[in-house]
Formats: sequence, C-alpha cells, structure tokens
Amino acid sequence: MRMMPIASGSSGNCVYISSGDTHILIDAGITRKKIEEGLNSIDLSIRDLSGIFITHEHIDHIKGIGVISRKEGIPIYATSGTIKGIKETSSLGKVDESLLNNIEKDIPFVLKDLCIKPFSISHDAYDPCAYTVTNVNKKISVCTDLGKYDDYIVDNLKNSDIMLIEANHDINLLQVGSYPYYLKQRILGEKGHLCNEASGQLISKVLHPNLKKIILGHLSKENNYEKLAYETVKLEIDSSNNEFSAKDFELEVAKRSCPSLLNVI
Repeated sequence: MRMMPIASGSSGNCVYISSGDTHILIDAGITRKKIEEGLNSIDLSIRDLSGIFITHEHIDHIKGIGVISRKEGIPIYATSGTIKGIKETSSLGKVDESLLNNIEKDIPFVLKDLCIKPFSISHDAYDPCAYTVTNVNKKISVCTDLGKYDDYIVDNLKNSDIMLIEANHDINLLQVGSYPYYLKQRILGEKGHLCNEASGQLISKVLHPNLKKIILGHLSKENNYEKLAYETVKLEIDSSNNEFSAKDFELEVAKRSCPSLLNVI
C-alpha cells in the first residue's frame, strides 16, 4: 500500500492512498490543480483515481470535488448526511448527483482491492466520519476533525500501519489568539478539534510494535505550528503509561499546502 498527504491543514485537506492499481483520495479540500500537481509528483493523475471518499462537508474537505466531478467524473463516496451537505454547498457549482454514492458508517466498503471503513467522529457537521483503509494485512487510518475521542475511536485505529491523526491547535495559543470567543469555544468543544495534548494521548492508546509511522495533520495555521505539535505529541507519548516511547516510531507533521513524503508499506 502507498499513502501520501497531498495537503493537510485548516485551509485544505487531501490524502492519497493506493494498493496496486486502486487509487483513492480521502477528501478533496484543495483545488483540482493542486490535487493534480500532487498526484503528478508520484506519476499519477486525477484520471487514475477510482474514487474520492469524503469525511464531511466543510469546504476544507470538499473544495475540489465540484470541478473534478465535472471534468473527470470520478465517483464520490460519503455518508448520507455528508452528501446532503455537499448538495447544499453552492460554491462547488453543479455536482453530478449520479457520482454521489452513499456509504454507511461501520460497514466496510470494498473498492477493488481496498476495503474502506468509515467510522463516526464527533464534529459539527451533518454526519462526519473518519476512515480506515485496508488491503490484506496492511491498514492505513485517517482521523481528523474530532472534538473528542473514546474507546470506539481507539478500537477503530488499533493495528494501523500508518496513522494520520489530528493535532489541530495549542490550547494556549488559541486562548490568547485573535479568534472571536464563539469560534474558540467551537474549536475547544466536543464537536471541534483535537488539541496537541489530546492527539498525543489518543496516539499513545493505539501504539503497537508493528506501527510504521505516525503523521500529525490538520494543524491550525493561526493556533499551532509544526515544531510545537511535534514536541507536544512526542512528550505525551513519552509520558504515557505504556511500554513505548516516541523514538520507537517515525513521527512527522504533514505539510499544509504541498505533498508530504510518499509512504510505502
């Protein structure tokens, strides 16, 4: 399997995952041009995609699907609530409804040689989800935009070979920053986003000896920065009550607006 974040941040999100000749995106929250450039960097194009799986209808996760649907006709997969949100987003322009395919949370969906499982997350959208993607004995998880985590989230992330986990904000930076009060409360709430500390605590619960890589994603441009997220999550792992330390795993921060490293497992 291969995995590469094409963009990950509060301004746009898109993750490439593949197995053999099956190529998918998790979200398309950047322009079609940027997605094409990201895929071109690994000798692919949008026309090679078998499908786009959407986590929720916020614009930083769906920005590119309007143009892509009109130009390439790539199938789009999402929960029924997310499809409703997509249809209501006028800035996308016309989206061919025949391309919108409903998938159910907690029910694995097979697309060629990939098995994609959506699972519930707590976020202020119609019907948001995160995804695990598996092929034979390999597993990649993409889990961002969640205000809290619980045993259900932990169970879904267990035994991942690669995880992209949200580390959205530093609480202190957010609290003293310029955001209006209501927005700060939204981000800090149970339907908002994971702070760096919570990200590290969640990751600590799903560490295992065969984990290949941890990628921190969806960082806020205003309320976080790469080194702070990295060091905070590293500290949480090192201080957690388990047998592992951060140095046992490869830990990186996904690039905000350009492709990160291509991972092969």
